[in-house]
Amino acid sequence: MARVSPETLEVPLPAVTLSCLAWGPPDGPLAVLLHGFPDTAWTWRHLGPVLAEQGWRVVAPHTRGYAPSGLPRDGDLHVAALMADAVGVHDALGGDDRAVLVGHDWGAITANALGAHPRSPYARVVAMAVPPLTAITRGGPLVLARQATMSWYTLFNQLPVLPERTFERLVRHLWAAWSPGYDAGEDLERVLASLREPAHRSAALGYYRAVTRPWQVEAAYRDWHRTWTGTPTVPALTLHGAQDGCLHPRIAERAGAVLVEGAGHFLQLERPAEVGRLVSSFLAG
Repeated sequence: MARVSPETLEVPLPAVTLSCLAWGPPDGPLAVLLHGFPDTAWTWRHLGPVLAEQGWRVVAPHTRGYAPSGLPRDGDLHVAALMADAVGVHDALGGDDRAVLVGHDWGAITANALGAHPRSPYARVVAMAVPPLTAITRGGPLVLARQATMSWYTLFNQLPVLPERTFERLVRHLWAAWSPGYDAGEDLERVLASLREPAHRSAALGYYRAVTRPWQVEAAYRDWHRTWTGTPTVPALTLHGAQDGCLHPRIAERAGAVLVEGAGHFLQLERPAEVGRLVSSFLAG
């Protein structure tokens, strides 16, 4: 029987030490779950125990820059670095060829990117709330115009200083706009605690800033970088909230996503039973 209360693991990697939540038998096949912005590994508090009950060893890192994980010593916050960290977790924990990767938001971008890379150790990937980035152009002119207004925060986060200074207001606004009607009190408390320190806030915002600076990818991550916008070639499942206020559901639907009714951006929290059923069925093959 799975532990509902997670264990805590520290996974030392070359550039950062990741603090992870873990559920399930230590000898089970590995399932790595990656959170997004603005969130923490606690976003998996429902799905983690569900998968653990099915025998998976579930490990959910606080990704680089999100306390209690460390700040990356190489300063790299590109998707390629997140990909390398996910591979590093697999290697450090003795994952085998049954391992799967589940991601939400930035974690979904990472999962899709690794699913497209020939050296990925993950047999299957699940992406929530973000389809493969090449699909973002699908949706038609009206949908794309609407998406442009929904994505205002990506430009705002490029500004110096101001996003850090208004961080709490920004985070509260995004949760309310992206998942309207969801009581995010517990999640907001955790993410604001995780990113209380200025350096950690800058790291979380740095994910967005890194996208506009591809020439700054560290040499160790350049091979991973070549598929960061790729479409998975391994079996993949994309899930999307039908009321997502972050990325227009029409875009995700045209990319082949399964829409989860009654859910916004944080579908794994808003509809945990439905998401657990869909993910479990997919991972069972």
